[in-house]
Amino acid sequence: MAHDLSRRHVVQAALLAGIGLSACSSTARLPSGATAALAPTGRLRASINLGNPILARREGSDGAAGVSVDLARTLAEQLGVPVDLLVVDSARLSVDAVTSGRADVGFFAVDPERANTIGFTAPYVLIEGAYLVRQGSPLTDNAEVDRAGHTIMVGRGSAYDLYLTRALKNAQLAHAPTSPAVVDHFLIHNADVAAGVKQQLQADATRIGGLRLLPGRFMVIEQAMGVPAARGAASLDALKAYVEWAKRSGFVATALARHRIEGAIVAPAAT
Repeated sequence: MAHDLSRRHVVQAALLAGIGLSACSSTARLPSGATAALAPTGRLRASINLGNPILARREGSDGAAGVSVDLARTLAEQLGVPVDLLVVDSARLSVDAVTSGRADVGFFAVDPERANTIGFTAPYVLIEGAYLVRQGSPLTDNAEVDRAGHTIMVGRGSAYDLYLTRALKNAQLAHAPTSPAVVDHFLIHNADVAAGVKQQLQADATRIGGLRLLPGRFMVIEQAMGVPAARGAASLDALKAYVEWAKRSGFVATALARHRIEGAIVAPAAT
């Protein structure tokens, strides 16, 4: 997929400015019974993962803000129910919350392993995954990373962990407890490479110094919403309809611009 995500996001933001916020004033055409299917307790319980800074960030002592929070709150409004945010620090904990039924919806990178227990919508955002190394590292290209003797630090249970577990042939993985902790653990444990969300890695490189990102990306993450697979087709169909509305109406693009998110673009409509 040969998108330049940063450039395309700038173009989208410019187009959005011309459209205006009125595009987001409409509501999704949700199937009959959507409220009962998605919020059977009478409240929408949404799992919010702080491990991906493109989608959510800590706000206050126990709150959160970001694109995923906006999507959760607006879905609850359209269903006509209150929203409860279950804020967690990692994708693994968010997967557990939805799989166990403690949360009704969540926000996840699409992955075949997770699809065993979570029903996914089409993606609403595409995000770049990148590699980070020390300034003095001999590595200059993503293709050089998967070699014997190299250790790659990733967040346990993250999309990068799942993908690299399948894709790597020679390098070994090491695990930080969460994605935001990857670079610190990369340094503490003297790993050769850190893998994660490009924006998070860039921020850590600026914060710490003496680090650099390898050019380009090693994967593109398809970020979607999800429901417990055990809920059946009604809940997933309703959530799919909501996500398609959020993309088509300009809601997702507006949220990305409002939260000043770079390195992500709105995913195309489902086919």
